[in-house]
Amino acid sequence: MTPYSFTRHNRSAKAMGIVICVYAALIALVILFDAVWWIIAALALSTLPALWDIARGTQAGVTFDQNKLQWFSGGREAEVALADIDHVRFDTRWDLSVRVSLVLRSDKRIRLPDESTPSHKEFEHVLQHAGLRVERHHFTVF
Repeated sequence: MTPYSFTRHNRSAKAMGIVICVYAALIALVILFDAVWWIIAALALSTLPALWDIARGTQAGVTFDQNKLQWFSGGREAEVALADIDHVRFDTRWDLSVRVSLVLRSDKRIRLPDESTPSHKEFEHVLQHAGLRVERHHFTVF
């Protein structure tokens, strides 16, 4: 099995573009609709985590080889031995996002951070190629 690695950089043009668009929309609300400053300030507070990630240049990703699967996001990181994984579960949510969980042989479930996982189609293909069982569940509530 060839090792696999995926890394996402939070200091990207896409992330900076989204933050700029949000601030442009907030400024437009003030100029066009004379929005109250404290409402705009409250909405701008929601962008602080994104600004912090952009300023720090954090990364997120996943790597695995024939022995273990590792993931990291910002300052957090963890790993699981491939022998401990019973199967990998892909859950499609009502907002069409896909969440990835590792179901261990002990029936414990570990959810991978969304920002650490690559495209679900690519990741599913790589996991199946590595010999891991993959389950797909569409539009589950839990």
